[in-house]
Amino acid sequence: MSASEWPLPPWVLLRVFLRSLFLQASWNPKGMQNLGLAYSVYPALAHLYPDGAAREEAVRRHLVFFNTHPYVAAAIVGGVVNHEVRIARGEETPDKVVAFKAALMGPLAALGDGFFWLSLKPAVGAVSAAMVPLLGVWAVPLFLVLYNLVHVLLRVRLYWLGLSLGDRLVEAVARANLPSRGAKLRAVAATSAGGLAAWLSVSFGTNAGGARAPFLAAGCLALGVASYVLVSRRVPNYVVLYLAAGLACAAGAFL
Repeated sequence: MSASEWPLPPWVLLRVFLRSLFLQASWNPKGMQNLGLAYSVYPALAHLYPDGAAREEAVRRHLVFFNTHPYVAAAIVGGVVNHEVRIARGEETPDKVVAFKAALMGPLAALGDGFFWLSLKPAVGAVSAAMVPLLGVWAVPLFLVLYNLVHVLLRVRLYWLGLSLGDRLVEAVARANLPSRGAKLRAVAATSAGGLAAWLSVSFGTNAGGARAPFLAAGCLALGVASYVLVSRRVPNYVVLYLAAGLACAAGAFL
């Protein structure tokens, strides 16, 4: 659907996107993000359905259970608007948009968790932490700028894909290959964390007279190798974290 075919003016589409940023503001145990979704798409529904009864029916079909990753939800919000335009034109029935949401919210939730929570945030956090020796407290705004720049731009992109492609957004998201990008980000996180650990080891060792620096550096390396082996053998992550915390406490007592 080209821009000239859209019955919705740009300011309505912008309002829908801005409202989607508050998707979880009305999270509830029963419908989870359903109120946030209905609130997000309401400007489009109000424009498409001037009749009060038709508008009420449109809002009600978006009050059913809905829950997905809050960032990738932008793709579903855009897709919902795409479907509602077709429903208002009589080109498809309302059950299509309900099925669209139900089919995508689970897979996109897993995709968003893997990329944003488990890859992007740790990578940006580790890079920012590694910059502390150079930037000091300015590493905090560096993290906020880098993380939000990536996540907001991806939200905009996903919203546009849903808006313009509808059901075909699945193919576009698959081509983006977020799992592969997430793996690269996790490598960046591991490298940055390793560099920071080495710097801390040398720094603490130097402050303690220099004799302990090699032992601390070797300990960080051994911990990294042990963690990799444990995770590769499917040892639960929380066990590895407890082990790392215990060794950190022991190192602190030693220092």
